[in-house]
Amino acid sequence: MPPPARSLLFLLGSCLIATSRGNLSHDRSQPTTSDETVVAGYKVVLRCEVEDPDESSLQWSNPAQQTLYFGEKRALRDLRIQLERSTPNELTISINNATLADEGEYTCSIFTMPVRTAKAIVTVLGIPQKPQISGYKEPLREGDTAKLMCVSSGSKPAANLRWQKGDQVLTAMPPEVSEDANGKTFTVTSRIEILVQKEDNNAEVTCTVDHASLQNSDKSTSQKIEVFYSPTVSIEPHPEYPQEGEHLELHCDGQGNPMPQEFTWEKEGAEVTRLEAQENVLIFPTLNKSDSGIYVCYATNIMGTAIQKYNLAVNDASRVTHNRSTYHAIIGGVVAVVVFLLLILLIFLGHYLIRHKGTYLTHEAKGSDDAPDADTAIINAEGGQTGGDDKKEYFI
Repeated sequence: MPPPARSLLFLLGSCLIATSRGNLSHDRSQPTTSDETVVAGYKVVLRCEVEDPDESSLQWSNPAQQTLYFGEKRALRDLRIQLERSTPNELTISINNATLADEGEYTCSIFTMPVRTAKAIVTVLGIPQKPQISGYKEPLREGDTAKLMCVSSGSKPAANLRWQKGDQVLTAMPPEVSEDANGKTFTVTSRIEILVQKEDNNAEVTCTVDHASLQNSDKSTSQKIEVFYSPTVSIEPHPEYPQEGEHLELHCDGQGNPMPQEFTWEKEGAEVTRLEAQENVLIFPTLNKSDSGIYVCYATNIMGTAIQKYNLAVNDASRVTHNRSTYHAIIGGVVAVVVFLLLILLIFLGHYLIRHKGTYLTHEAKGSDDAPDADTAIINAEGGQTGGDDKKEYFI
């Protein structure tokens, strides 16, 4: 082989050996980092580590390739950037009060031969603003469609908006996302339509923002809605069971939104259909039978009129008194019979007890003359002997 060829082969071999050693050295001298995510306004920590620094220093640079720290030496006059730890094997720094401008690719370098680097991507989350609800126009009427809009700006990435009415989850239209003027954050708009009923009166409709930057919390805004609806009405008599000669008031109780303010009374079949009343109360100072009939109350608000009827039947007070007396007499008679039967039962029971006790004493007296004790006296009183075949026992 000619000498020039030998020299070239030697050089190639040397390069391969050097490259192999370089790769082995690279495994131990290669710095390592990790990507970080931080919420705007909070602190982010960047850590760079190397197993074999080979007596070289570590350096952190920002996305604009400006040196932040070279070993323990500060290179950039940004007091938000602080040194956390500096050793031959580690260089850790922190950025306080992170902003969206701090987002990007940071570089950790070690100045070996050749220089080795590692990248760390910092993501800054933009915090969404408190949502604002618009589009509510009062008053809503039963059967109207409420069209509400919820807007939240400043989120990065774009936030998610959800709706609720009380505990009920509502379905909204697809959200609209637009980029803010800074080119880094987003504004999200959500719209919803609700067909309102009277049950929705005073209900709260809530728009809530969900976003990673809120850290297991949320931001929400509520809109209380008012719904006008037609009235309902009922009639209550005072007293409940009116009698002839008594004072009676018929109360027409109306419910609705707004509350009924106009009440009108009529009596069906009467020549004068309109009756005088004090607001919603129809008064009868002294009832008589001619007041019997069907009375109609009309309760009106801006949404409509409700109607309720009441059948007034005036009872004869004397007949009621007679019926009550008869009822009381019957009750009294039943009570008297029960008491009489109890007395008879007590008399028979007393007579039985007295007679039973006398029999016992008589038997005891008959056998007491020749008996050595009370038990023998009782046996003898029945005509038996202590050793006889027929014995009688008495249990009291």
